[in-house]
Amino acid sequence: MSSQEGGQSAPQDADLALPPEEFAGRLEHYERILVELRDKLYEGSWDRILGDLKARLDGKPYVYKLSQTITRDIAAIGKLQAYEAHHGVNLAEVLRQIGGAKP
Repeated sequence: MSSQEGGQSAPQDADLALPPEEFAGRLEHYERILVELRDKLYEGSWDRILGDLKARLDGKPYVYKLSQTITRDIAAIGKLQAYEAHHGVNLAEVLRQIGGAKP
Protein backbone atom coordinates (compact mmCIF):
# COMPACT_ATOMS: atom_id res chain seq x y z
CA MET A 1 0.00 0.00 0.00
CA SER A 2 1.59 3.28 -1.12
CA SER A 3 1.52 6.43 0.97
CA GLN A 4 0.66 8.35 -2.17
CA GLU A 5 -2.45 6.32 -3.13
CA GLY A 6 -5.38 8.43 -4.17
CA GLY A 7 -3.30 11.62 -4.21
CA GLN A 8 -2.91 11.87 -0.45
CA SER A 9 -0.10 13.97 0.89
CA ALA A 10 2.69 12.27 2.78
CA PRO A 11 3.64 13.50 6.23
CA GLN A 12 6.40 16.06 6.57
CA ASP A 13 9.87 14.55 6.97
CA ALA A 14 9.90 15.93 10.51
CA ASP A 15 6.71 13.98 11.27
CA LEU A 16 8.27 10.75 9.99
CA ALA A 17 11.23 11.25 12.31
CA LEU A 18 9.04 11.34 15.44
CA PRO A 19 8.83 8.20 17.57
CA PRO A 20 5.36 6.58 17.40
CA GLU A 21 4.26 7.68 20.88
CA GLU A 22 5.13 11.32 20.18
CA PHE A 23 3.56 11.26 16.70
CA ALA A 24 0.36 9.72 18.08
CA GLY A 25 0.31 12.18 20.97
CA ARG A 26 0.38 15.10 18.52
CA LEU A 27 -2.54 13.88 16.40
CA GLU A 28 -5.51 16.20 16.04
CA HIS A 29 -8.82 14.98 17.46
CA TYR A 30 -10.23 14.24 13.98
CA GLU A 31 -7.10 12.24 13.09
CA ARG A 32 -7.57 10.08 16.19
CA ILE A 33 -11.21 9.56 15.19
CA LEU A 34 -10.08 8.40 11.73
CA VAL A 35 -7.70 5.85 13.28
CA GLU A 36 -10.47 4.56 15.55
CA LEU A 37 -13.03 4.40 12.73
CA ARG A 38 -10.56 2.56 10.50
CA ASP A 39 -10.21 -0.19 13.09
CA LYS A 40 -13.83 -0.38 14.22
CA LEU A 41 -15.78 0.08 10.97
CA TYR A 42 -13.30 -0.72 8.20
CA GLU A 43 -11.49 -3.79 9.56
CA GLY A 44 -8.20 -1.89 9.89
CA SER A 45 -8.11 -0.91 6.20
CA TRP A 46 -7.13 2.57 5.08
CA ASP A 47 -8.12 1.58 1.53
CA ARG A 48 -11.70 0.81 2.62
CA ILE A 49 -12.11 4.08 4.50
CA LEU A 50 -10.64 6.01 1.55
CA GLY A 51 -13.01 4.21 -0.81
CA ASP A 52 -15.93 5.24 1.38
CA LEU A 53 -14.82 8.87 1.46
CA LYS A 54 -14.33 8.97 -2.30
CA ALA A 55 -17.72 7.33 -2.88
CA ARG A 56 -19.30 10.03 -0.76
CA LEU A 57 -17.54 12.72 -2.80
CA ASP A 58 -18.84 11.08 -5.99
CA GLY A 59 -22.39 10.88 -4.62
CA LYS A 60 -22.29 7.09 -4.48
CA PRO A 61 -23.51 4.99 -1.54
CA TYR A 62 -21.20 4.99 1.45
CA VAL A 63 -21.06 3.22 4.81
CA TYR A 64 -20.66 5.99 7.35
CA LYS A 65 -20.96 9.76 7.44
CA LEU A 66 -17.38 10.53 8.37
CA SER A 67 -17.13 14.28 8.11
CA GLN A 68 -18.21 17.34 6.23
CA THR A 69 -14.52 17.91 5.45
CA ILE A 70 -13.76 14.90 3.29
CA THR A 71 -10.71 16.38 1.56
CA ARG A 72 -9.14 17.17 4.96
CA ASP A 73 -9.81 13.59 6.08
CA ILE A 74 -8.32 12.14 2.88
CA ALA A 75 -5.15 14.21 3.40
CA ALA A 76 -4.99 13.15 7.06
CA ILE A 77 -5.34 9.48 6.08
CA GLY A 78 -2.42 9.91 3.68
CA LYS A 79 -0.31 11.26 6.54
CA LEU A 80 -1.38 8.53 8.97
CA GLN A 81 -0.98 5.75 6.40
CA ALA A 82 2.50 6.94 5.41
CA TYR A 83 3.60 7.17 9.04
CA GLU A 84 2.39 3.64 9.78
CA ALA A 85 4.13 2.27 6.69
CA HIS A 86 7.38 4.09 7.47
CA HIS A 87 7.52 2.91 11.09
CA GLY A 88 5.75 -0.44 10.74
CA VAL A 89 3.28 0.47 13.49
CA ASN A 90 -0.48 0.48 13.96
CA LEU A 91 -1.42 3.89 15.33
CA ALA A 92 -4.55 2.47 16.95
CA GLU A 93 -2.32 0.28 19.12
CA VAL A 94 0.01 3.19 19.89
CA LEU A 95 -2.95 5.38 20.89
CA ARG A 96 -4.25 2.63 23.18
CA GLN A 97 -0.81 2.34 24.80
CA ILE A 98 -0.62 6.06 25.52
CA GLY A 99 -4.27 6.26 26.56
CA GLY A 100 -5.42 8.28 23.55
CA ALA A 101 -8.05 5.87 22.21
CA LYS A 102 -10.58 3.51 23.67
CA PRO A 103 -9.81 -0.23 23.40
